[in-house]
Amino acid sequence: MPENFVNSIELLLLLLNPFLMSIYLIDLIEQFNFQKFIRVLVRGASISTFVFIVFAWLGDAIFSDLLHVRFASFLIFGGVIFGIVGIRFVFSGTEALQSLRGNPEHIAGSIAMPFMIGPGTVSASVLAGTKLTPIWASIAIATALSLTVISVALLKSLHDFVKERNQALVERYIEVVGRVTALIIGTFAVEMILQGIDLWLGKAPVPFS
Repeated sequence: MPENFVNSIELLLLLLNPFLMSIYLIDLIEQFNFQKFIRVLVRGASISTFVFIVFAWLGDAIFSDLLHVRFASFLIFGGVIFGIVGIRFVFSGTEALQSLRGNPEHIAGSIAMPFMIGPGTVSASVLAGTKLTPIWASIAIATALSLTVISVALLKSLHDFVKERNQALVERYIEVVGRVTALIIGTFAVEMILQGIDLWLGKAPVPFS
C-alpha cells in the first residue's frame, strides 16, 4: 500500500508537470497578481481533483457503461485539442492561450480542462483507483494536485521577483521557452493520437487494464 500510494502521487505529479503548466499559464502569471492567480489556480485544481476522484472510484465503467465509448476515442480527441493548443502557441505565443480560454469568468474551468484534466492524468487516476482503496486513491490525488498548486505558486513568485529586476530578460526567456514548449505540446499531442489509434486497432493494451 505505501509503495502504491507514493507511486500514484509521483505518476500524477509527473503528468501534471508544474513547470510545463507554468508555461501554459504564463499569460495569467503575467496578468494577475499573486492572490488572484492563486484563487483561480486553486479553483481549477479543485475541479480537477473532483473529476480525478470520480474516475478513480468508477474507473473503466465511466467509459464502457456510462458513456458507451472507447478510451481510444478520448485519447485521440485529447490529442487533437493539445495539437490545436500547440499550433496556436507556435504562431501566436501566449496570446493564443488567452484566446483559447475565453472570458476571464470561466478561467478556472479552462485551466482544469485541458491543462490538468487530460487522457494521461485521467488514466493515472483510474490506475490509482485500481491499486488503492477509494479513500487512499482520493488522498493520493488530492496530494498530487496540492503539490502541483504549491509548485506553480512558487514559480509565480519567482517570476514576479525576477521580472521586477529584469523585465526584458524575463520576456525574452518566456518567448523562447514558450515556443519550445509548444513543440513539446505538439509532440505529446501526436503521441496521444497515435496511442489512441494503436489502442483502437488492438495494438496496445488499455492503459488501466
